[in-house]
Amino acid sequence: MASDLTNQAVYIGTGRRKNAVARVRLVPGTGKVTVNKRDAKEYFGRQALVDYALTPFKVTDTEQHFDVIALCDGGGISGQAGALRHGIARALLKAGDYRPELKKAGYLTRDPRMVERKKYGLKKARKRPQFSKR
Repeated sequence: MASDLTNQAVYIGTGRRKNAVARVRLVPGTGKVTVNKRDAKEYFGRQALVDYALTPFKVTDTEQHFDVIALCDGGGISGQAGALRHGIARALLKAGDYRPELKKAGYLTRDPRMVERKKYGLKKARKRPQFSKR
C-alpha cells in the first residue's frame, strides 16, 4: 500500500478563511472528498457547503480528476468550507496551469474579512447602548 502512494503525484495547498484553516492534499483519483477522515457531505452536513468548497474544480474543468483529502480546524463549518475552497484552489495551481481561470474567479484571494473585536463601552463591536435624553 505504501509503495502505491510514493510514486503518485500529491499536490498540497493551505487555505484560510476567518479562523478556519484547511490543509488540503489532491491525489489523482475519482473525485472522492474526505474532510477530517469523514465524507464531506457527512462532515459539513449540507450539500450546499460541499458544492461551494468544490467550485475550483468546476472552473478548471477538473471534476472527477482528483481525490481531496483535507484536515480542517478552527472556526465554524461555513468558514471551513471557505478555507477548503481556498486550499483546493492553491493545490490546483501546483497540479497544472489553471492560474488564469482561478484568478479570474477570485479563488486565489484570501478573504480578509474577520470578526471585529468588541469595544469597551459598547454592547457589541459597533452596537451602542440606547441613548436616553432624559
